[in-house]
Amino acid sequence: MPGIDKLPIEETLEDSPQTRSLLGVFEEDATAISNYMNQLYQAMHRIYDAQNELSAATHLTSKLLKEYEKQRFPLGGDDEVMSSTLQQFSKVIDELSSCHAVLSTQLADAMMFPITQFKERDLKEILTLKEVFQIASNDHDAAINRYSRLSKKRENDKVKYEVTEDVYTSRKKQHQTMMHYFCALNTLQYKKKIALLEPLLGYMQAQISFFKMGSENLNDQLEEFLTNIGTSVQNVRREMDNDVETMQQTIEDLEVASDPLYVPDPDPTKFPVNRNLTRKAGYLNARNKTGLVSSTWDRQFYFTQGGNLMSQARGDVAGGLAMDIDNCSVMAVDCEDRRYCFQITSFDGKKSSILQAESKKDHEEWICTINNISKQIYLSENPEEIAARVNQSALEAVTPSPSFQQRHESLRPAAQSRPLTARTSSSGSLGSESTNLAALSLDSLVAPDTPIQFDIISPVCEDQPGQAKAFGQGGRRTNPFGESGGGTKSETEDSILHQLFIVRFLGSMEVKSDDNPDVVYETMRQILAARAIHNIFRMTESHLLVTCDCLKLIDPQTQVTRLTFPLPSVVLYATHQENKRLFGFVLRTSGGRSESNLSSVCYIFESNNEGEKICDSVGLAKQIALHAELDRRASEKQKEIERVKEKQQKELSKQKQIEKDLEEQSRLIAASSRPNQASSEGQFVVLSSSQSEESDLGEEGKKRESEA
Repeated sequence: MPGIDKLPIEETLEDSPQTRSLLGVFEEDATAISNYMNQLYQAMHRIYDAQNELSAATHLTSKLLKEYEKQRFPLGGDDEVMSSTLQQFSKVIDELSSCHAVLSTQLADAMMFPITQFKERDLKEILTLKEVFQIASNDHDAAINRYSRLSKKRENDKVKYEVTEDVYTSRKKQHQTMMHYFCALNTLQYKKKIALLEPLLGYMQAQISFFKMGSENLNDQLEEFLTNIGTSVQNVRREMDNDVETMQQTIEDLEVASDPLYVPDPDPTKFPVNRNLTRKAGYLNARNKTGLVSSTWDRQFYFTQGGNLMSQARGDVAGGLAMDIDNCSVMAVDCEDRRYCFQITSFDGKKSSILQAESKKDHEEWICTINNISKQIYLSENPEEIAARVNQSALEAVTPSPSFQQRHESLRPAAQSRPLTARTSSSGSLGSESTNLAALSLDSLVAPDTPIQFDIISPVCEDQPGQAKAFGQGGRRTNPFGESGGGTKSETEDSILHQLFIVRFLGSMEVKSDDNPDVVYETMRQILAARAIHNIFRMTESHLLVTCDCLKLIDPQTQVTRLTFPLPSVVLYATHQENKRLFGFVLRTSGGRSESNLSSVCYIFESNNEGEKICDSVGLAKQIALHAELDRRASEKQKEIERVKEKQQKELSKQKQIEKDLEEQSRLIAASSRPNQASSEGQFVVLSSSQSEESDLGEEGKKRESEA
């Protein structure tokens, strides 16, 4: 082939410097070819890898399009047109995937195989021959050097023969290696052209074959299909643009209309309360007690469903039952430092929830809605119309009129039909039930014009007439740990009975009689009716402490005693016959609306289904107080007897002491009257009083021994 440079193989034996210099040029050229071919190999390998990835990706796309009809999208529905269209696309893309797979195989055979062979075989052969030639050349130079150093004077045939044989062998090896090396370098000049052209030729032939297969597959029928799909896409795009424009206009209108609602507590004059609702939904804060005093608030979405109140967390799919609100009671409550709170209590009183609304409007609407549902208005055909009539009747009844008692006369049960179920104490003060009281009318028990007090006047801010002043009740703070604050002992510190109940004050009113349980029942009816008519839902929650001395209403937050009722003044107590959460007691106090000095006031409370327990505790407290009084009197009598005995014992001891002193004096007189005995020397010995006593005792002992 013209234009190809060659190394002269004939000059390999001579191994001249010119030959070596030319060999260096060819070696540099081989190194440059090796570097370039490595780069070209990497580029072609990227093409091959990309084609393989394209073939695999196309096949995966076709597979996913085939599985579209098996997918169950929440909002997809059964779109048969879309499924059939994607199935058609799947067939076309599957054919393209087959074409890409064929192209990938052709690239592997026609492009990657030749350049890989040149890189792995020819270039490695050149490198191997280069290393072998370098070793042979070094061995030849060493052999020539040893041969040149042979001694001229002392010739040794054996050494000379060995050196000559070594030169012969190394020169022959160098010559043969050099000739093969020169031949490989000369051949490389041809192979580099083949290694460049064959992969490119194979790449182009593979692409041409691929495009031919594509032109055969992409026929006119497919072009028509693609045109129809393009038209459908444009229609969907126009519909989307119109829908987006409509939604943007809706967003602008809602922003303008909702601007006043961004305030958490909107003006009720602009947004009036709807009291006729039987369904409502919205976010509320629910109180969850985490301890005896501490609690947390959780924000959840609440909605009514029939006669149930449902709650749903933000991430939940559906809501769960929070409470059955059929025949429940709902009212506004004061809860810590939270506003707009209301409490829902189930019909049996076993479950109650405290919820907080976001605004005053929502607060009133929730209370009215739950109250309407509690009356089962939602079961009627036109619930909102019936709720409107009921609320209108309640609004008309707010204005007091002289016929108030006549309007509710039909609601009052007969006094004879009420069973007497009052809790009686051990003293028997509540057990006397005469037939005369059973025949009395209810109006004789509670006067029609008696005012009702719906809240407790705290002694801290205002003294309650007839209560705080009469009992000396101040705003003293009770110590829940039983420690004295200023050295004075607590009134109930030594009490045997200590029972605490959670109660809510419904109201109190003055009554005429205090020895008939119907007084408590009638007071309950009038207070509940007045609360419903006047739309009063607020109740004060307190802790009722029952001891053997008194009943105390304690503020649960500040532990301040609101009211104190001396136990002897509680003359009657009873629980509602049907609703065991309601209980009341009658307190006999000094002063009042009557002309006499004593008056009776009936207090009505609501508890957490513990009305009977509270009445039992009051009865137990009275019994304990009675037994304590009897024990106290018996103890005082015993102490009086012991004091008399002690006094008599003291008198007896004093008399015995006097007798002993007289006896002692008589002994001294007798001892002093005896003649003194003379001593052996003629002197008289004077005995002391102690010696005389000892002598007298000795004589008495001798007399006793002689008598024995």
